[in-house]
Amino acid sequence: MADSVYQAFAERARRQPDADFLCTEPVTAAAYGIAAGTLRYGEALARVETLRQRYAAAGYGHGHRAGLLLENRPDFFLHWFALNALGVGVVPINNDLRAAELGYLLAHSELCLAISLAARIDDLRAAAVPGRAPVLLPPDHAGPVPAAPWPAPAAGQPLARASECALLYTSGTTGRPKGCVLSNDYFLRAGAWYATIGGLCTLHEGRERMITPLPLTHMNAMAYSAMAMLMTGGCLVQLDRFHPGSWWDSVRASRATVAHYLGVMPAMLLGAPPSPADRDHAVRFGFGAGVDRRQQAVFEQRFGFPLLEAWAMTETGAGAVVIANHEPRHVGQSCFGRAEAAVQWRLVGEDGADVATGQPGELWVRAAGADPRAGFFSEYLKDAVATAEAWADGWFHTGDLVRADADGHLYFVDRKKNVIRRSGENISAVEVESVLALHPRVAAVAVAAVPDAVRGDEVLACIVRRDAQPDEDLPALATQITQHALQQLAYYKAPGYVAFVDALPLTLSQKVQRAQLKTLAQTLPGQPGCVDTRGLKKRTA
Repeated sequence: MADSVYQAFAERARRQPDADFLCTEPVTAAAYGIAAGTLRYGEALARVETLRQRYAAAGYGHGHRAGLLLENRPDFFLHWFALNALGVGVVPINNDLRAAELGYLLAHSELCLAISLAARIDDLRAAAVPGRAPVLLPPDHAGPVPAAPWPAPAAGQPLARASECALLYTSGTTGRPKGCVLSNDYFLRAGAWYATIGGLCTLHEGRERMITPLPLTHMNAMAYSAMAMLMTGGCLVQLDRFHPGSWWDSVRASRATVAHYLGVMPAMLLGAPPSPADRDHAVRFGFGAGVDRRQQAVFEQRFGFPLLEAWAMTETGAGAVVIANHEPRHVGQSCFGRAEAAVQWRLVGEDGADVATGQPGELWVRAAGADPRAGFFSEYLKDAVATAEAWADGWFHTGDLVRADADGHLYFVDRKKNVIRRSGENISAVEVESVLALHPRVAAVAVAAVPDAVRGDEVLACIVRRDAQPDEDLPALATQITQHALQQLAYYKAPGYVAFVDALPLTLSQKVQRAQLKTLAQTLPGQPGCVDTRGLKKRTA
């Protein structure tokens, strides 16, 4: 039985070296400027072993952390597995992050090594903490690897399932993003869960080809897609990102049998004119979350496969994951199925008591059995208080509002926490506010979500101007403020609307009254003083 992701991969590769492991279809290959084609398990293992030996010779080992700023490229997997073999935890880094975000991540995670796209190495170098900078290498670095800048913290300790495998950052309700420490056990359980859950999402040994455009900086692609294929000997088709116009070409070219999605994807695919080729594919089911309830049945009828809605969080992993993989799925009702016996759950009201059937309450979860945290994240890095708060009363508090019917089917209602979810990205309002507040014309700022027909949520910033002038060019000022945000934050975090207001809704203690802000924000788009800046939010190459 494998104790690490590397061991699970190596065992699979030795059993079926000639099986397809990783497919790079033509659209992704063109986007990355690499060759299209398929990497077999045996070939991948040989390349991983070469990297492992080079990192080991340079002194990288148990307890070190290494950043991977490699987008969704095949190199991500090779370096991940090689480092995992040595007990080095990997920290996936979103290529959209900019100066302020990179500086925080490098300092907080204490990286000793970063494998990065060549174009971003200077950015990482500039963001590094003086005297504690990591070794920076491109993925195709030739020659000896520079020595580790400090000894491995856990050198001499045996590698185990509990050893750190990855550190994933997830936006919280307040402050900076939290670093979720994820063990080998977390990843192995996620893969085993997917490989055995069955029902409508049954995976067949050695026969599946799973296509996903989701980023490897998220647990869905890294823990579920990748590990499911590794555990079943299938082939992962990792796209660079979601391209609506070429999606079905990629599906057909890769011979995909399973597709992963987020809610924004079905909406975009339905926007294309119907075609006789809509069902010309081999996909048996989609695995994802957040499909618009009005579009789920329409999509399934048109394209001929079910969208199996699921629920999980980076923190819960396979310790508490639920999916609508059995009928009735209650299509079009935001139903994500019934929990398996391995998952215990409660729906809790503001008074701390369980809510009545049919009423929304905050979802609390834990693993059944002797260890309620089995399969969950290990901790929030350097934040024991937040970890304890999340596990108050012996249950993990998800912050999601959910209702249940009499048969135990669970239905997503809303998010209790102050997180904006735009096209699958979790955005901390407080993080955006901290950057906007640095603009010289911003006297006060508060950020909230507003509905977006395509992206789910969009970021709206309510801003009180410093030195306000009654005849000021507000669109020009909104553009300046948004461009300021784009220099410091990933494009998707920048405001899509800038609303200039006279005052923010505050509590008696002068804190932003989030409930009132949320209500106010819904009324602002389209009104005088609210500037639409969505056109400025563009992914950079």
